[in-house]
Amino acid sequence: MMKRKTKRLWIIVACMIGLGLALTLILSAFSSNLVYFKAPSQIINHPTDQNHIIRLGGMVINGSVRHSHQGQTPMIQFQVTDGQAAVEVHFTGVVPDLFREGQSVIAIGRMKSDNVFIANEILAKHDETYMPKDVADALKRSGKWDPRYGPPPDSARWNHMTKPEK
Repeated sequence: MMKRKTKRLWIIVACMIGLGLALTLILSAFSSNLVYFKAPSQIINHPTDQNHIIRLGGMVINGSVRHSHQGQTPMIQFQVTDGQAAVEVHFTGVVPDLFREGQSVIAIGRMKSDNVFIANEILAKHDETYMPKDVADALKRSGKWDPRYGPPPDSARWNHMTKPEK
């Protein structure tokens, strides 16, 4: 026969193990559903596993958009840049009406081994003044834009820009 204190200890240990197991399962499910934002320079400098879904954000490079069709399905290829590096993006489907060259975009998908980003979804900007926060932060970190000096630059001018002197 077990003493009362021993019985209580076993109940507490069993509850702790159950709680730990439940917490592990919850965190595991949560981490597998996370979608991280990355700028093109981060993807080039720190490649990710092909199984991870990421959000690639930046500006569509002027002159990089190519349209094609696979049967009846429209396909589009373009490059996204943060001013430091560019990543080729392939998307099968219809892009949003607001998608165009020189504007900010977020592509959700996976990076393949041949350095091509395969997008499952394309999110375009809302109007001429909107820029997704993640894209704006990536531009600020790269030194290609400082909001104190006006609106974000057109992506065609990025190669000629330098970080403003302080």
